[in-house]
Amino acid sequence: MAVKRPFELSPEELQQRLEEMVDAVFSDLVSEFLLMPMGKGFPKYTDFRDAYEILKRTSNAFEDFSQTRVNSALEENSRVFGVIRSILGMTAPEWAEMARSELDSDVTQGAARSLDRQCREDPEYICKVLSRYQNRVENARKSGRTLPIRPKILERLDRLITVAVSYIIKGAPEDQDGFIHRLAKFDTQSGLESLKYAAEENVPYAALLYERYLGRPFAGHRDAVSELVGEVMENAVEERLRHAGISYRKTGRAERIPGFGQAPDFCIPDEISPIAVIEAKITSDDGTARDKVARIKELETQRNEHVAAGRSSYEVIACIDGRGFRQRREDMRQLLLRLNGKVFTAATLDNLIPYTRIRELVTKHKD
Repeated sequence: MAVKRPFELSPEELQQRLEEMVDAVFSDLVSEFLLMPMGKGFPKYTDFRDAYEILKRTSNAFEDFSQTRVNSALEENSRVFGVIRSILGMTAPEWAEMARSELDSDVTQGAARSLDRQCREDPEYICKVLSRYQNRVENARKSGRTLPIRPKILERLDRLITVAVSYIIKGAPEDQDGFIHRLAKFDTQSGLESLKYAAEENVPYAALLYERYLGRPFAGHRDAVSELVGEVMENAVEERLRHAGISYRKTGRAERIPGFGQAPDFCIPDEISPIAVIEAKITSDDGTARDKVARIKELETQRNEHVAAGRSSYEVIACIDGRGFRQRREDMRQLLLRLNGKVFTAATLDNLIPYTRIRELVTKHKD
């Protein structure tokens, strides 16, 4: 006999079997940290390695690691930007801060992130920017007009590369008691000598840099696609609503909806007179899970205020997943009780429509 899930029970049964239902939800939660959406900017290893090889070739195996050579490599493949950042072992904002403190640069953290993303997504990005600028210069010369100002993005790129080349050539300074320098790594400890050693001595250096680029493997990429991770559940909910021909209103990020102090992810069929609202969340972190549970509970409180004000009642539904929700048992108890068991996971999402009022709006039926 299959174990029942909380959405199948009456409020009375849910109260009586609460601990069993918490265990049932926990057993359905998936640790999504092993799979992540790639996103359009994810650099495959072969692409990263190709950029590394271009930098290595252009700099004569790092014998001539100058700004001119690095710029040449960047023009050939913009992903060299990520290779340089990996040699530094820094995030894009940290690199920007280093340029600001060393060169009084105006490269903001946001600008550095944007440049990092553009170079990652389009290997021809720098080449295109340069070509557009050179065309404008050529056209200005032909027509006798004033030469155009060099694009800000190229000025900022120059500042970042200048400080990176300088630091990589110098390597780490002498040790200080109680501190370790960020360049005290095997490939940058002694400046170019360390870098050349890493590139020459049977070390799979491109693979090492790729792992560093991803960060604690993949941490950097995980941060970059955190919103996409959340959208996995939203997309799964949306797919089921569409297949059943159900009208719905999906809200945008941080969107404000009249009558709702806090907007849910979905209003069904709309926000004017919903019969159900859905909050769809995935998290692998218990602290983030606490915040997301608080958000879902606030939707339930908001529903009760709407009813007290004379508006029609509607169901508040949670569609959740990720191991983070498994860490806080009391939160799950409260969530199940306050939502009358309407808590679904990726494993039980096919029951979302049959076991909620959403079924009232089904217009397409499976054969």
